[in-house]
Amino acid sequence: MAFSIGRKIMFAALASSTLTVAGCATETTFRPATGRGFERQGYSDRQIEPGRFLVSFAGNSVTSRDTVERYLFFRAAQLTLEQGFDYFVMADRDTKLQSRTYTTPGVGGPWGYGGFGGYWGPSWNFYGRGYGWRRFGGGLGYGGFGGFGGFGNDFDVQTIDRFQATAEIVMRRGVIPQGDIRAFNAHKVVATIGPSVVLPK
Repeated sequence: MAFSIGRKIMFAALASSTLTVAGCATETTFRPATGRGFERQGYSDRQIEPGRFLVSFAGNSVTSRDTVERYLFFRAAQLTLEQGFDYFVMADRDTKLQSRTYTTPGVGGPWGYGGFGGYWGPSWNFYGRGYGWRRFGGGLGYGGFGGFGGFGNDFDVQTIDRFQATAEIVMRRGVIPQGDIRAFNAHKVVATIGPSVVLPK
């Protein structure tokens, strides 16, 4: 039993430190994408055919939608110039809010405390006939049946949101046709947005 308590405290301490780091997180900088799935951050691009690319930028949980879309435009313009073109046309564009929910076990104990690691989630105490007070969710409170011997009764729920913007662009040379509101001068986009782009240190 002592080993079980030790493992619970260790996992709870790790969960607590993870939240502390997340609380100190900064916006995703403008850089090539790294990571996989929901953890992937940064920009990426893929050529569909000559002069046509799919560009995307994904931020972390503290990166605003404005920053994600601004960095997408900047990468589209940057890539257009790298490919030797003058402007790009937004054939399609979309920004999605992605969410992922995590659950982390709290730490019960022979004295019924919700314990370490369970304090950072919401909690609800309720009373039931035959088994006394119980707690659902996080929060430092009483766990177990009747407040005693409750191991693994609690869990914390945390939802993390982030934005990802994607665009299909078609690159062109020369002067933008008059009235084409989906076309953007790559040189001007880089000059305008460039000063606000944060690069990795």
